[in-house]
Amino acid sequence: MNEIELSSSFELPCGQKIKNRFFKSAMSEQLADHEHNPSEGLNALYSLWAQGGAAVVLSGNIMVDREHLGEPRNTVLDAHSDLEKYRAWVQAASANDTRFWAQLNHPGKQSPKFLQKLPVAPSAVALEGSLQLNFNKPRALKEDEIWQVIAQFANSAALSKQVGFQGVQIHAAHGYLISQFLSPRHNMRDDQWGGPLENRMRFLLEIYRAIRKEVGDSFPVAVKLNSADFMNGGFSEGDSITVAQALAKEGIDLIEVSGGSYEVPAMADGIQKESSKKREAYFLDYAKELRQSVDSPVVLTGGFRSASAMNEALAEEACDLIGIARPLAVEPDLPNRAMADNNYKIHLRPLSTGIKKLDEMILLNMSWYEAQFDRIAKGQSPKANLNEWYAAWKVFKNLGVYAFKKRRA
Repeated sequence: MNEIELSSSFELPCGQKIKNRFFKSAMSEQLADHEHNPSEGLNALYSLWAQGGAAVVLSGNIMVDREHLGEPRNTVLDAHSDLEKYRAWVQAASANDTRFWAQLNHPGKQSPKFLQKLPVAPSAVALEGSLQLNFNKPRALKEDEIWQVIAQFANSAALSKQVGFQGVQIHAAHGYLISQFLSPRHNMRDDQWGGPLENRMRFLLEIYRAIRKEVGDSFPVAVKLNSADFMNGGFSEGDSITVAQALAKEGIDLIEVSGGSYEVPAMADGIQKESSKKREAYFLDYAKELRQSVDSPVVLTGGFRSASAMNEALAEEACDLIGIARPLAVEPDLPNRAMADNNYKIHLRPLSTGIKKLDEMILLNMSWYEAQFDRIAKGQSPKANLNEWYAAWKVFKNLGVYAFKKRRA
């Protein structure tokens, strides 16, 4: 095994140099203002993360279309955005030699019914699973609309570069629109955008090409890709390897490994393979296979809790960068702590209101962390023993406020 220090620098294919191996992965913050621009609270949160030591800090979902949101207070970067507010956000998050990247996304059918009466998707296939009642059945995108969405991604990427982001990530995982195109369960099209994997990956590849045309070769363009969606007949690990190879051939700068969707939330709850549990990382085995299949750098996200496991993943060459998400809601300076102490470890307690259906409905394993972000945005410290019912109350409060504003609009 090769010894690679967590504090060692790294250079991306595009030439961007990053100071260490920590990659703050995207988490939904729910801190945009009412016009879907970055708020002062969002600036405060990202300023803390920038000081916390990660080399790359990724934004939460930035939507490319303000008519299609995944959550009420998503940021949106388009022609109607306040670019000065974005510049302020970038300045706050780029302190301490931190590279701040924008994660660009379109929710497709994963837009709750109170936000979108008629969501769009590759095909008119309803969402499955315990959350399906929260989402309306989508309509299939028309050919010209597909190209419009591709243009929206490219425009948001161009604006990202304009306001100072140092890179962008295409969100092609977790069941959002691009992930829906990749999945044979969700993509039933019989045109050039559906059927065999070559067609199902076309949407993602065209988005990448359109973005690259806008930002140039020296600007980092990354992708977040599912290892699998963990559904029978869905997007498989074999599919994922093939898509990653196609992206690598096109010149992608970084591939972040994840998995799951709202239907099977592996990204939040983990997976149950004992080998992965022992080594902490949810998608470690897949990442090792991927890294042997592509030359592009790989970041592995999900499950890391100790410096020893992070060091082992780097030494085994399972990944080039260590992706950290939820632990940063509790310990924003985790990278600095882990680089200073090889015995560092964080424990995140299991979360439950005591009502399983409620936990699932509010995605407690995500919303509890959003409640921590809200505390930080208000100048408070994270609270490891924050009551789960407070997080539930925050969810319903935000939904109620948004529904009221929609009625008055």
